[in-house]
Amino acid sequence: MTATELPVPATTAAPAPGRMRDLVIKYGFIVVTLALFAYFSASEPAFRNSATLLDILRYVSVAALLGLGVTVTLAVGGMDMSVGAVAGLAVSVAAKMMVVYNQVGAIAILVVLAAGALAGLGNALLIVALKVPDMLATLGTMFVIQGLKLIVVDGQSISPGMTLPGGRTAPGRFTAGFLKIDRGSVAGIPVSVLIFLVLTVAAWVFLARTRWGRVLYAIGANPKAARLAGIRVGLYRSLAYVLSGVLASIGGLILAARIGQGDVSAGTSQLLEAVAVALVGTSVLGRGKPNAWGTALGAVLIGIISSGLTIAGLPYYTQDVVEGAVLIIALVFSFTLSRGRRS
Repeated sequence: MTATELPVPATTAAPAPGRMRDLVIKYGFIVVTLALFAYFSASEPAFRNSATLLDILRYVSVAALLGLGVTVTLAVGGMDMSVGAVAGLAVSVAAKMMVVYNQVGAIAILVVLAAGALAGLGNALLIVALKVPDMLATLGTMFVIQGLKLIVVDGQSISPGMTLPGGRTAPGRFTAGFLKIDRGSVAGIPVSVLIFLVLTVAAWVFLARTRWGRVLYAIGANPKAARLAGIRVGLYRSLAYVLSGVLASIGGLILAARIGQGDVSAGTSQLLEAVAVALVGTSVLGRGKPNAWGTALGAVLIGIISSGLTIAGLPYYTQDVVEGAVLIIALVFSFTLSRGRRS
């Protein structure tokens, strides 16, 4: 028998344990998301319609946009803890501009976006120029911005027709065009959902398909090596925090249009959800790194859980436990299983 006539060994039919673990790491969260959607659809008739799905996407749009901001800062090895406060500041500034100063929605939007960019620049100044650790710097600015939010509105919620200091009546109101940011729709799809999807695609293109995005990941992986390669690390880290501030302010605009007034407590609860969806996103498709589509899927997963448990009638305080458990599982996927695969 010649060498060419030797029988070819049969391939192993059963997947190896390592391959199974790779499949779980890569597709586990997608399967869990689909399984939860199927379970709630089967058990709750109210869950089985397109309107509910759109409501879920609309509900998570704010947390998702804030999460995209956190994702960009995670890409450079940082963390923005001020996104919730920036979103709250955006609500207060929008209300102040339209209700107290009687400005049109376009002016309010521009001022809010500028405020978000300034907040990001403040974070960059502390982190890049003054060398304060990312989390501590943004934690400090979070408290400062929360205070500024109260100062902007004199410590009270702003609503149309309210009495201002000095006895005057607030002359303005939230314009109809501005309220459409959350309450309007295009071809049956809420505007806030469209903003969420468009900015997710834009963030994905920026992070995964442009040189700037690859540079951000390189800085996050090894800032010293990136600096030695000639990359202006400080400039790119500043860019990441400015983008995070702008994305948080856009989330705040949606929030302001949703509640229709300058609520001083707005944005307070958004930080934890934003951080959660960004961290969940690192485990999607086994990336093990922050990415835009992972963040979007993380937001949808948490939205499905929240909406499903609400429709099922579970008390709101039990939902925090479930969402926290999901976050812990995501962290295990990202840092334990993925690390074991790489080793």
